[in-house]
Amino acid sequence: MARDVTPEAFAAAWADGALVVDVREADEYAAGHVPGARLMPLHTVPARYDELPADRPVYVICAHGNRSRTAADWMTSRGIDAYSVTGGTGAWAGGGRPLAAGSHEHAA
Repeated sequence: MARDVTPEAFAAAWADGALVVDVREADEYAAGHVPGARLMPLHTVPARYDELPADRPVYVICAHGNRSRTAADWMTSRGIDAYSVTGGTGAWAGGGRPLAAGSHEHAA
């Protein structure tokens, strides 16, 4: 089972260059996402598993935390050090943290 990470702990990891995977749909991502987050909609995670690193933590985020928990659990069961961001993008933005808009993915 994946571990949960608070928005505050996630913010510190993000500031240090953590890999962030956003498992929402493309339209949700385009409306506002954590800067640097890689878009990987939940339904694509199994097919894109080989894109995930085995040598560093992966922080998984969605809108509120449900999809990220599902994805992080799946990743963890396959040996990825995955964390689900509690409260998702809503908690991130609610804490006054920056959001990027648009469909362009910025490298994490």
